[in-house]
Amino acid sequence: MIALDQLVFRWPRQQAPCLDIPHFEIAAGERVFLHGPSGGGKSTLLALLGGVALPTAGTVTLLGQRIDTLSGSARDRFRADHIGFIFQQFNLLPWLPALDNVLLPCTFSAQRAARAGDARAAAAQLLGHLDLAPDLWPRPAAELSVGQQQRVAAARALIGRPGIILADEPTSALDAPRQQRFVDLLLAETRAAGAALLFVSHDDRLAAHFDRTVALAEINRATHEVSA
Repeated sequence: MIALDQLVFRWPRQQAPCLDIPHFEIAAGERVFLHGPSGGGKSTLLALLGGVALPTAGTVTLLGQRIDTLSGSARDRFRADHIGFIFQQFNLLPWLPALDNVLLPCTFSAQRAARAGDARAAAAQLLGHLDLAPDLWPRPAAELSVGQQQRVAAARALIGRPGIILADEPTSALDAPRQQRFVDLLLAETRAAGAALLFVSHDDRLAAHFDRTVALAEINRATHEVSA
């Protein structure tokens, strides 16, 4: 599902790379916990995997497609079709109802819409599985609690069964019991969808839930710390 080979990323005007990863793979359906300190390059790595940033050298292959060779518009289409992203700050549209926020990927991707089938029914099913009560679905996202917004963001990432889910510190705003509950729900839903999951966090307490735990420092030959 994910393969990095001789990946190097260097910020403009910096001599030393912040990422230098000889090789890293995630298999289909595998759920991987990637950890490291804040400022260590975890979010930068997710930006490369999502096609938001391009490597200085090396290759990024997702689902058999080298995304580092695609044009910007082609990377945008690939991301919309095949990648579900859960952002640390959720990035919901605050004025849009919870259910409509979940439906957004199906608006931008015909493939996601086709895989979802009845998109509204699929969105409702995901929200139900993620324990968001139906009376909250019509509410604007801005009126939801942090935990409720988090579940909406997870449902949005999962709708249309993307092959890859990338989660960037999605539990950082939650207390420990809610963190554990959310991770359990997310793992159950990614398992049901057959998606590969890369869950990035600095909180090692969550690692036991995953198939594999990887320290970024173990795969990254660069030692220069960055602010991403």
